[in-house]
Amino acid sequence: MTGIAGLWAVIPAGGSGTRLWPISRRHSPKFLHDLTGSGQSLLRATWDRLQPLVEDRILVVTGVAHEEAVRRQLPMLGYDAVIGEPSPRDSMPAIGLAAAILERRDPEAVLGSFAADHVITEPENFRRAVAEAVVLARRGELVTIGIEPTEPATGFGYIRLGDPLDVVGAPSAHRVDEFVEKPDLETATRYVESGEYRWNAGMFVVGATTLLELLAQNHPEMVDHLRIIAGDPLRMRDLWPSLQKIAIDHAVAEPAAAAGRVAVVPASLGWDDVGDFASVTRLVGESADLPGITAIGPADDIISIDSTATVASGGRLVALIGVDDLVVIDTQDALLITRPERAQEVKRVVETLTAQGRIELT
Repeated sequence: MTGIAGLWAVIPAGGSGTRLWPISRRHSPKFLHDLTGSGQSLLRATWDRLQPLVEDRILVVTGVAHEEAVRRQLPMLGYDAVIGEPSPRDSMPAIGLAAAILERRDPEAVLGSFAADHVITEPENFRRAVAEAVVLARRGELVTIGIEPTEPATGFGYIRLGDPLDVVGAPSAHRVDEFVEKPDLETATRYVESGEYRWNAGMFVVGATTLLELLAQNHPEMVDHLRIIAGDPLRMRDLWPSLQKIAIDHAVAEPAAAAGRVAVVPASLGWDDVGDFASVTRLVGESADLPGITAIGPADDIISIDSTATVASGGRLVALIGVDDLVVIDTQDALLITRPERAQEVKRVVETLTAQGRIELT
C-alpha cells in the first residue's frame, strides 16, 4: 500500500484516562498500555494503523513527562518527530503547534489528527475515509470523520449531517450542520433513529495553514505564539503557559461549522475510544480458558468459580467465587471493584484522591 501524498499524521498523546484508573495514571496514561489484548499498546497500534498512509510523516505531541516512554515505544521516529508539551493545554494548542511546525516544513501539508488511545477494527474503511478527507482538505475544508453510531451512546458528542457535497474523490462527504455536545439518553436515541447524526471521534483532516487561519479568526494571539515556537523551540518554555487551555472542537470546529467551513466523511470503522472498563470488556472478550471472565493482561493469577467479571491482576492471585458482573482491577498500590454500568464513574475516585492530596495514587 502506498501512502497518501502530502498527508502528515499528528498523534495527540495526552490525557490521563481517569475512567481507567488504577491501570491508567498521570505518570502512565492509557495510551501506553495494551488494554485490548492485542500485544501492543494503544499508541503503537495507532502508529501501525497510520504508517501505511503517511510512511514516516508522523508527529506525536505528548507531555514532557511521557516523552521518553513514547520514544521507547516508537523507536522508529526521528528525534524531532516527538514534541513534548511543558504542561497540558488541551487539544487545540497541541494540534496547532503541530500545524505550525508542518507549515514551515511544507506549506502544502495536510495534517490528519488521530488520538493515540482509540481502537479501529476496520482499517480499510479508515483508509478510504482518510483518503476522501484529504481530497476535501485540499479544497480548503476542515474535515472530520463521523463515526456510524451503533447505539444511542451518551458519552460522545455528535455531528449533524448537512447536504451531500458531491465532490469527485469524496463521494461520501456531507456539509456539517453543527456539532452537538454529549446528549442524554432520550436525545441520543432520537439522534440515532433520525439517521442524521454521527459520533464525533475528534478526528480532523485539514491543511496546516488552513487550520491556523481558522484558529486566528478567534484566537490570533495563540497562532502568533505557536508560529514563534515552531520557528524557535527554545521559546516553548516562556510562551506555552500563556496559551489558552481549549479543545479544537470549541476553538475551531464549532465556529467553522457555523460558518459553513466543515465537511464530514461518514464511516463505519469499528471505532472505540476505550473510554472505560465496560469498553475494555467489549474489546477483549471472554477468556478462552476462564468461562465468564474477561482478563485484562495475563490470566495466570485469576481463579474463577461460578463467576462473571472483568479482571486485571497486578501480580497477586485474584480469586472469585459466586459473584457476577464485576470489574476487579488489582495493581500494586490500589484495588478497584465496581460494576460495568458504573464504569464511567471511576473518574470520581481520581477526583476524590486529588481532593485528599493523595496525588501519588492518581
